[in-house]
Amino acid sequence: MNGINGVALAVFIFFFLLVTAMGFLAARWRKAENADSLDEWGLGGRSFGTWVTWFLLGGDLYTAYTFVAVPAAIYAAGASGFFAVPYTILVYPLIFTFLPRLWSVSHRHGYVTTSDFVRGRFGSKSLALAVAVTGILATMPYIALQLVGIQSVLDVMGVGGGESTHWFVKDLPLLIAFAVLAAYTYSSGLRAPALIAFVKDTLIYIVIAVAIIYIPIKLGGFDDIFAKAGDALSQTNPATGKPKGEVVTSSPNQWAYATLAFGSALALFMYPHSVTATLSSRSRNVIRRNTTILPLYSLMLGLLALLGFMAIAAGIKVQNGQLAIPQLFENMFPSWFAGVAFAAIGIGALVPAAIMSIAAANLFTRNIYKDFLKPDATPEQETKVSKITSLLVKVGALIFVLGMDKTVAINFQLLGGIWILQTFPALVGGLFTRWFHRWALLAGWAVGMVYGTVTAYGVASPVQKHFGGSNDIVPGLGEMGYIGLTAFVLNAVVAVVLTFVLRAVKAPDGVDETQESDYTADAGDPGVQEELPSPTGAH
Repeated sequence: MNGINGVALAVFIFFFLLVTAMGFLAARWRKAENADSLDEWGLGGRSFGTWVTWFLLGGDLYTAYTFVAVPAAIYAAGASGFFAVPYTILVYPLIFTFLPRLWSVSHRHGYVTTSDFVRGRFGSKSLALAVAVTGILATMPYIALQLVGIQSVLDVMGVGGGESTHWFVKDLPLLIAFAVLAAYTYSSGLRAPALIAFVKDTLIYIVIAVAIIYIPIKLGGFDDIFAKAGDALSQTNPATGKPKGEVVTSSPNQWAYATLAFGSALALFMYPHSVTATLSSRSRNVIRRNTTILPLYSLMLGLLALLGFMAIAAGIKVQNGQLAIPQLFENMFPSWFAGVAFAAIGIGALVPAAIMSIAAANLFTRNIYKDFLKPDATPEQETKVSKITSLLVKVGALIFVLGMDKTVAINFQLLGGIWILQTFPALVGGLFTRWFHRWALLAGWAVGMVYGTVTAYGVASPVQKHFGGSNDIVPGLGEMGYIGLTAFVLNAVVAVVLTFVLRAVKAPDGVDETQESDYTADAGDPGVQEELPSPTGAH
């Protein structure tokens, strides 16, 4: 990482300028007559077909942080980092059962966020507020970590980061990237990341295809790669007195591995940005088709994860593990192709960061601003507030990145996963039954949030006293397991028990504004289009 890699930087800038132009031009793509509504700005007119939705969801879920952090976890600890592969396989059968129902009821009633649905289903603004605040909290560090992904690439290319004497000079490239992202998101809304996702995914597939063939040839084949990785990971870590990691998950770690994978699968589509990308599609069948083709990304992720072992075999030595894969690319590839790889990671940060900021802004606008501050807000006012909020969310994420240690930021993202999982009973439970009582769901959410946060706070690591990881002893089992899943089980138990109690004492229930036929409605069905609060009728 000595000096500036001029060729790689030039290629990176070329692709960055390309997607910037696309981001601003996206405002004209499928432009509605009146764009001043959250349906248009925040959901792309609810008009995306199978392939646009596939690229958008892929760009949304498989982020720059994923491409940097998953192989970085394997570089640091070995097999445990592979949990991301089974969880992205588990998630698609799960979402096949509930996402089409969420799309249908949201399309029928004009819901923009999960909190809109929760409020309508259970007649509870308090429960909707809890879901909204959780979504915003969980999304903020996730956006920040997209900027960490960009920063890691800039560091390896020799611009930004480093030991510059002035913080402004050091962070100027990241500030420029942030400003451009903020500008075209404000201008084009969800259409910008939807269009840019085509470039991002194409670059990622090209880079992975080349890397998985070219790098092993240079390193002597996979036999040598796994042998060298096994030797390196078996060495003792001075900080813990234990081996640094393992190539295959051993018995003591299997429960933690399995619960982390399963809990992460349950949590993935609770994130606001996942739902935003889903609700932007034009029919429930688009969602069903996407659950069958999105696993192609899981195959890519499995190949990508192997880069962690390749970095070990290539002798990459970095203090910050997040730099391992960018450094591997710079060492192994010609400068021009390293630039392509860096552009793939950088653009892979811009797409999800844009969607995440839009999703968080929609939550604030619909479920805090409109529900509690200005109930009579017009669609134009909602859109303006959401645009401004999306800028503020990015500013908050930027401050998070510039002002905090990156390890702390990473662990806050782990905490975000624990938090967002606690919205599962209200959202998914509500999609299939009205049996749960609104107060029981709120109490269960509170118990899960408190337990998850307090337990995660108590987890130490060799480098920090608190929030040092996402696993802890599971009460009653004595095994290490994912804190988020344990908190979720407590949440569900409290919700079930209290529902029995509240039903028995006939506690007042909220008004359900939905009906059974709403959950199977599709575009073109009687009453669906007419009830959409859109000025264009283009859905």
